Amino acid sequence: MRYSTLTQRIAGDGAAAWDIHYQAQALRREGREIFLLSVGDPDFDTPTAVVEAAVFSLRRGDTHYSDVRGNLALRQAIARRGGPEVSVEQVMVLAGAQCALYAVCQCLFGAGDEVIVAEPMYVTYHAVFGACGAQPVQVAVSPEQGFRLDPQAVAQAITPRTRGLLLNTPHNPTGSAISPEDMVQLAQLCRDHDLWLVCDQVYSGLLYDGQAVAPAQMPGMRERCVIIDSVSKSHAMSGWRVGWVVGPPALIAHLANLAMAMLFGLPEFVMQGACVALEQNLLAVQQMREAYRQRRDLVCRALRDCPGVRPHRPAGGMFVMLDIRETGLSAQAFAQRLLIEEGVSLLPGDAFGPSATGHVRMGLVLAAEQLEEVCCRIAACARRVLAEQAARDIEGEAEDCRVGHEAYQ
Repeated sequence: MRYSTLTQRIAGDGAAAWDIHYQAQALRREGREIFLLSVGDPDFDTPTAVVEAAVFSLRRGDTHYSDVRGNLALRQAIARRGGPEVSVEQVMVLAGAQCALYAVCQCLFGAGDEVIVAEPMYVTYHAVFGACGAQPVQVAVSPEQGFRLDPQAVAQAITPRTRGLLLNTPHNPTGSAISPEDMVQLAQLCRDHDLWLVCDQVYSGLLYDGQAVAPAQMPGMRERCVIIDSVSKSHAMSGWRVGWVVGPPALIAHLANLAMAMLFGLPEFVMQGACVALEQNLLAVQQMREAYRQRRDLVCRALRDCPGVRPHRPAGGMFVMLDIRETGLSAQAFAQRLLIEEGVSLLPGDAFGPSATGHVRMGLVLAAEQLEEVCCRIAACARRVLAEQAARDIEGEAEDCRVGHEAYQ
């Protein structure tokens, strides 16, 4: 039997990026102690008030069809977050930010369109572009420059086929955040070249350093800016699948048509819980954010002087990128040894793109005490690798001397 070409466009290297994570899960099922830091799933429970709101909604009988765009109360709460200029007609609720990004790209980009995106980029972006037929034009961001996206490099990547710029800030996997100054320049490029600006900001609630940026509020950007966000990370609601799009009303109408053919609306009780998440100033959310910040500081401090490992201090998000190039191993080889020898699961950076080669991504998804243990295990693995390399170097030098001595005789 034959399958459509879509099945090929959504497959590839991105789908294989999680192999080491699945291997770690299998080892855990076998009973081995595994520290699982290869996926960005919050280790906190969803705040109690959110859960209670959903349960109350269920018991009230909110188990029927809902508004395909999202219920009014939730869209109003989202609109208020966007500022007084945002109306409910500019909001569409979808099943998580991943679904939102997929739907937005389906409605904005088509076959042959070019979309500029920073590289490394989140692994599912490949499939999203493949599904709509667009071509990602990847602009490399280097670890030596703190993974900063240079607006001048973006400008040089623009061609007559460019239709949009996709930004992820704070960035996954690197944790870098676009500064207000750089965002002004990027917005100007979008205006000058009539481009869509799509901002994936699911980690915006976890920004620790720098200033939050609102590109849609910049002059001339309201009609071309699309914001994608969710409560998955900030509120530990990854399994609730609640995300949204804020954009021009015409785009929202197109998204509603697509959702009608695909989702037919989110469960009402889920959206009731999301309303509480957005409308109440929950102490648990503040505590989670502070815990992530403290975990970031702990990891960067613990590995600061570790031979063979250099942590990149992220401005936001829930990951720390570790530069392991000095060990002499590839990211895949180091991650594999770390898993087998130390029971620590990290994601190889090259899954996100060549600029992350020689790096591994570490999720801040364990308590501080466990993270301290993880850092000790990472350091032990790195020291062992370096010692083995030094021993091989000594053996090689001895062999060279022996060969040279024999030749001399």
